[in-house]
Amino acid sequence: MPAAALDEYCGSTFWNASFLDTAEPDLPVCLEQTVLVWLPLGFLWLCGPWHLTALFRGRGKPSQVSRLYLSKQLVAGLLFIIAIAGLALTLGEDYGASSGAGSHALVFYVNPIIYAISWMLVVLYQEGVRRREGAVDSSTLFLFWLLLVCCDVFPFQTILRAALRLGEVPDIPRYSLFYASFALELVGLVLSALADVPREAAEVVKKNPEAGAAFLSRITFNWFNSMVVNGYKRPLVQEDLWELKEADSTSQIHRHFHSHMESQLGAARLRYAKKKSEAKPAKDPRPAKQNGVSQDVLMMEEMEGKKKDKKGKKGKEEKVKEEENYPQGWLIFTIFKCFKRTLIESAFFKLLQDLLAFVSPQLLKLMISFTKNEEAPDWHGYMYSVLLVLVAVLQSVFLQQYFQRCFVLGMKVRTSIMAAVYKKALVVSNSSRKETTVGETVNLMSADAQRFNDIFSFIHLLWSCPLQILLAIVFLWLELGPSVLAGLAVMVLMVPINGFLATKARKLQIKNMEHKDKRLKIMNEILNGMKILKLFAWEPSFQTQVEGIRGQELQVMRKFAYLNSFSTFIFYCAPSLVSLATFGVFVAVSSENVLDAEKAFTSIALFNILRFPLTMLPMLIAIMVQTAVSKKRLEKFLGGDDLDPDIVRHDSSFNTAVSICDGTFTWEKEVDPVLKNISLDVGRGKLVAVVGAVGSGKSSLISAILGELHSVKGFVNLQGSVAYVPQQAWIQNATLRDNILFGGPHDSDRFQGVLDACALGPDLELLPGRDLTEIGEKGINLSGGQKQRISLARAAYSHSDIYLLDDPLSAVDSHVGKHLFREVIGPKGLLKDKTRILVTHGVSFLPYVDEIVVLVEGAVSEVGSYQSLRATKGAFSEFLDTYAKEENREQGPAAEAVGVEVEGEEEEVSGGEDLQADCAPEDVVTGTLKREGSIRRSLRSQGSVRLRSNSSSPKKELATDLKKGQRLIEKETMETGQVKFSMYLQYLRAVGWGYSSMMFLMYLVQNVAFIGQNLWLSDWTTDSVDYFNMTYPASKRDTRVGVFGALGVAQGLFVFLGTLFMAEGSVLASSILHSRLLHTILRVPMVFFDTTPTGRVVNRFAKDIFTVDEALPQCFRSWILCLLGVVGTLFVICLTTPTFAVVIIPLAVVYYFVQRFYVGTSRQLRRLDSVSRSPIYSHFGETVAGLSVIRAYGHQERFLKHNETTMDENIKSVYPWIVSNRWLAIRLEFLGNLVVFFSALFAVIARKKLDSGLVGLSISYSLNVTQTLNWLVRMTSELETNIVAVERVSEYSELQTEAEWASETQPPGTWPDAGRLQFDNYKVRYRPELDLVLNGISCDISSTEKIGIVGRTGAGKSSLTNCLFRIIEAAEGRILIDGIDISKIGLHDLRNRLTIIPQDPVLFSGSLRMNLDPFENFSDQEIWIALELSHLKEYVAGLEKGLQYEVSEGGENLSVGQRQLLCLGRALLRKSRILILDEATAAVDLETDDLIQTTIRKEFSHCTVLTIAHRLQSIMDSSRVMVLDAGRIVEFDSPENLLEKQGYFYAMTKDAGITTGEATAL
Repeated sequence: MPAAALDEYCGSTFWNASFLDTAEPDLPVCLEQTVLVWLPLGFLWLCGPWHLTALFRGRGKPSQVSRLYLSKQLVAGLLFIIAIAGLALTLGEDYGASSGAGSHALVFYVNPIIYAISWMLVVLYQEGVRRREGAVDSSTLFLFWLLLVCCDVFPFQTILRAALRLGEVPDIPRYSLFYASFALELVGLVLSALADVPREAAEVVKKNPEAGAAFLSRITFNWFNSMVVNGYKRPLVQEDLWELKEADSTSQIHRHFHSHMESQLGAARLRYAKKKSEAKPAKDPRPAKQNGVSQDVLMMEEMEGKKKDKKGKKGKEEKVKEEENYPQGWLIFTIFKCFKRTLIESAFFKLLQDLLAFVSPQLLKLMISFTKNEEAPDWHGYMYSVLLVLVAVLQSVFLQQYFQRCFVLGMKVRTSIMAAVYKKALVVSNSSRKETTVGETVNLMSADAQRFNDIFSFIHLLWSCPLQILLAIVFLWLELGPSVLAGLAVMVLMVPINGFLATKARKLQIKNMEHKDKRLKIMNEILNGMKILKLFAWEPSFQTQVEGIRGQELQVMRKFAYLNSFSTFIFYCAPSLVSLATFGVFVAVSSENVLDAEKAFTSIALFNILRFPLTMLPMLIAIMVQTAVSKKRLEKFLGGDDLDPDIVRHDSSFNTAVSICDGTFTWEKEVDPVLKNISLDVGRGKLVAVVGAVGSGKSSLISAILGELHSVKGFVNLQGSVAYVPQQAWIQNATLRDNILFGGPHDSDRFQGVLDACALGPDLELLPGRDLTEIGEKGINLSGGQKQRISLARAAYSHSDIYLLDDPLSAVDSHVGKHLFREVIGPKGLLKDKTRILVTHGVSFLPYVDEIVVLVEGAVSEVGSYQSLRATKGAFSEFLDTYAKEENREQGPAAEAVGVEVEGEEEEVSGGEDLQADCAPEDVVTGTLKREGSIRRSLRSQGSVRLRSNSSSPKKELATDLKKGQRLIEKETMETGQVKFSMYLQYLRAVGWGYSSMMFLMYLVQNVAFIGQNLWLSDWTTDSVDYFNMTYPASKRDTRVGVFGALGVAQGLFVFLGTLFMAEGSVLASSILHSRLLHTILRVPMVFFDTTPTGRVVNRFAKDIFTVDEALPQCFRSWILCLLGVVGTLFVICLTTPTFAVVIIPLAVVYYFVQRFYVGTSRQLRRLDSVSRSPIYSHFGETVAGLSVIRAYGHQERFLKHNETTMDENIKSVYPWIVSNRWLAIRLEFLGNLVVFFSALFAVIARKKLDSGLVGLSISYSLNVTQTLNWLVRMTSELETNIVAVERVSEYSELQTEAEWASETQPPGTWPDAGRLQFDNYKVRYRPELDLVLNGISCDISSTEKIGIVGRTGAGKSSLTNCLFRIIEAAEGRILIDGIDISKIGLHDLRNRLTIIPQDPVLFSGSLRMNLDPFENFSDQEIWIALELSHLKEYVAGLEKGLQYEVSEGGENLSVGQRQLLCLGRALLRKSRILILDEATAAVDLETDDLIQTTIRKEFSHCTVLTIAHRLQSIMDSSRVMVLDAGRIVEFDSPENLLEKQGYFYAMTKDAGITTGEATAL
């Protein structure tokens, strides 16, 4: 409306500038009645649609009516009444008896009406809020009340001032109505700021206060106070963390992400397929090689061939191929689509904040001109001060909302990627799985997901930086005209330099990732094979390997650090160079151009704004480059092939349980088949045995039935559910009961039945918590046999229809094997009505199966019953003749059959005879060891259960003690409270004092130069006053420009030097800390590894070393720079306005408290974050290891759920951590805003005394302080958080280590030349708090004797070998070898002279040669001889690379038998006089067993051999047999004598079905 119309509408003047020209200004009444009324009401009406839809949609039942709600409605009602009263008043005055008609202006009618309508709207809105689900208040209503009160402040003071001027109140009724309504509006504002939490939501709010936070609390993050106070009082623990909102939970995020991912990935796959079909090259068919070689060998050769081809065609082709062999370009789109709402919201806040950032320089300009202009009224100055602080506060609020949304977005992106990787790992096909090792996959979850987290936190800078640059340039042009282009040119020149540095950095980064992957892979293997390293004294070799890789890694890091210092130099020079160029050109262009304070400091403020986007852009580019690498890795993994679900069908028309129809299967698409033309039908309820030589494809057949292989042709049909027992048992890190239940319900009778059938009863007696004992990672505290029995029990308990048993009986003693066959698998067992397919080497079971399938070289050679196959004299009878000498010759099938039939009675008898043999009559299996002994364990037990095991105490006591014993893996220790100051010192010591102090000095000088430069500039601007209306002398101008430039370059130079010192120092520190950690970890006793999950140790080598390498140095540098920056700023402000010093003290106090409150909470949250991260990776590693089992049972969903829960536990600490940063930032920014306010205020007060240059300097500095303060606290906290890594690394660097590797007293070079062993009253316990495992062993074993060691599980057999190698140290007594006490010499001197063939054949990734001889002590010829003797020569000679053949992680590309033969090769090479066989042939088939036994008899005839036996046959030809029981020797004599004595040994041979006749025949 034009002013005239408004004048008429109000009946008074709408606007006149003269109102503001006085020292006491006021607004015209008409303006107050129109604009100031329309603003808030217009806002209210605009929000109408949004509120009213909520009201009328009426989702869910409205919450109960609360007092707060009633009060709000009452206020609105009263205001409505006041509005009506106002209208009535006007009507009364105009049309009442006393009035002349129509004397009031229109505004007096319109305003009450629009107010009345508005109050009705408010009533409706408030009802709408009550009906909205989960709403506790309304932000729009709060803003409306705020706006209303602010607008009404003006009429408030106008009316008041008028009354004071006149000395009376002119219009009492209106006066009263206005003040009554103003009071109610204030009440309304206060009420709208309170949260109205409905009673039914009270519980939710208790668990998550954010749900009940009001608008004000949400924007200031006040709802977080309770957590901060909690964290300040005491260290937070996981239980203190709040529940997650539904929207932040993993399942919700993942569901949302997955739906978008499916569509995007589908589209990408189509694009990829199209591209592939267009560019299909011809392919040469490779000739197939076959001669009964194990399938894995063929597979490996194939892969080797591929690798060779690849290497040949290096260069472009490889690059192209690498880039294009998977669907690309879908991940980023998926993320954008999935989180678009958050992205839009955060972009809106960022935009507002960016625009507001440019208001401050303009206000600064006004402020400077105000100080120059002596005539300007004081209120201008105060208004500018208030506006400055108001703009700053709004900026802070918007910025924090933007950050909050972005960081939560980053967290959600990380979560969705981790969940997607986990889900993918559950369905990934074998060929895709081969491409990434477990370590790499875990890396996808940790490092790559984290990268995405980082980039999405800053994603908006991509458009915000250019926008800020553009705006800054526009404003600068307005200030300085074209000379800005000079500054701009300098900036543009910086871009390519930064780009060049970024690409360089990227290359180094990739290299570094490779080294890291490699180092972690080796570390992983070292930790998994630690036992072997210790037994063979191989630690030094592996230490040098790791140190070598670490050396390369540090080289790269050093280069990276140099690059970094260079870019820092540029970064610090840039602003000064830009302002130098601009100001220099500005004053040089014309002598009229004189630099005055307004121009200079406004420009400086704008340059400061420019500085942020200019720094961020190159950093952002660098992060994007790194993320691009991660994106590729993730797209490749997530876009890889899934298992083909069509291989296994479930067609009910088949009348068999399992059918394979003309199937040919391979492990990967492009390799030779491992199974050819297999057709097989297994009827329901049948027991089918699969037999064949090593590598004939038995395990592959089981994998094919499970659908794990790639089908070239044909398919598998299964009817019913499947249970699977793999050849190497997979055990979870959970309780024994959970391992057997495997997610099923607990039915105690069935559970007990399964335990008895699987012979686990006696083992439970030994475990401290019985079936609730926690089992370590990979079943570390169980023997091989126990693991296998638990694996079998899991299957038996599962109630499935089809059982696939991959040689489950090989890892257990023969009598246990018979028991399991009889009670579980066989025709009378638990599973007698189920379909069972049993892969076995045990010939004795074959007569009782319904059908036998014989495999030869991956094809079915014959199928039939035992009798019919014997009759045909085909491959099967050859197989039998090779293996089944003992049983068949002696007893014949008939006798054996009777054995099974009359099992019950026979058992009674044997029980009777055996009573004296400590074997309880009710159980034939593992003699129930109900003694007070320690918890005995077979190999790898190392007493890793923490418990005072007094089993003799009554059961009740035991129950209370359980809780303690069940936990094997101790909870990860987490330091709490403040990080000790000594950690900082330790880090600085590692950096070196020289480097540290030089760095600090350089940074200090840089800061002085910075302040000097600005003071010089302030002085320069006074020239404009001194040379007013005079020509500016050129010499003066040159001096000004020259000094200004020199000080700028000096800053860059000093920072460059400081950063160089830091770089050198930090690389040194990294090297020292890692070496210490590695040195200790290789020297800690085995017990440590049994009670510590590998994940936890790997975490130290991965996350913590990464922090020490990369995060800490950066952090340290930033912290020092921030600290100096803050001190410098305060110094400058105090210099210009000394009164400011008064305010510093209270501000500093508040600052200190905020910071202390925050740091405590933030640090603990970070610690909780790292502790709750480990289980995610542990669970993931476990899942990948047990994939085939999880898939076979169809438990993918359950594992997904578990993963979601684990991840939620982690988010519970990440989310509050993000909020804690915002909580802090908003408080600090408010403090910073106060600094701005006070520096402006004091400048206004003292403006007569100050020159304008100093005012500009002081305020432009204070505008910067907010950011620096914020950074300082953030850096202090980051530093505390990151120094935790030093703390964690040093915690593991100070563990108790074993004895020295080499000691002063060296044994003679030829020792032991005789090989005589003496045990002298030898006692040992695993840990000080446990009981003895060996209780006074005394015996004398003379040179070249062959000793067999037998005893029930837990009798101490393996402990005996552990003692010989000093894996555990003696508690009392000693062991002499050739008269030398082994405890007096170095561990390596001892371990190098003994040889063991362990129970588990552990191999390391590397060449075959490295696996046999890591120190390269032997010539190739000696190695070939050893291979020949261990029957591997022709196999290895057949490999393309021979001895250099790459063994994959854990030796997975060799069969178990081949691995065991390699271990025999190791023993043959060492040629020591004492050989220990620790159940060495437990995991191999009879054929390999025979090979090993023959070699040992022949090659080690001159040695003393101790054999711990599973199969008693293997020790019947020993010189003497030692029978152990409860850690004591109960019998020790030749086998013949022992059999005659009819004691323990006799009972055991009887169990194993060896008769006296047979024994003598042997």
